[in-house]
Amino acid sequence: MKIERSFRSIDRYEFDFKLPKHFAQLDTAQDAWYYGTWASPKQLQMVNYAEGDITVKTAVDVFEFVQMMRDWHSWALGNSTSFKPGIDPGLNQDRIQEWRDIGLADLLH
Repeated sequence: MKIERSFRSIDRYEFDFKLPKHFAQLDTAQDAWYYGTWASPKQLQMVNYAEGDITVKTAVDVFEFVQMMRDWHSWALGNSTSFKPGIDPGLNQDRIQEWRDIGLADLLH
């Protein structure tokens, strides 16, 4: 897995509107203007923004990406008392199908 870190003085909404459409928001109880996470099964990437710190993880293959997503989900579950974390690919059926095709249908919102 390749991990890249950087810092930008922006808020998370830059990512909501500027990431390519194949990125889905990963919903957690911590989501706020200063925190957000997105992932793309097409690019095998997860992007996390936390108060200006940006981390981009790129998996080497779909198996590593699926494991990365399962690890994220376990972490998000452990950090929430009542909110059910999950992947929000929007209403586009092709985007939803991309997540189903790699075996992550159970994490979809």
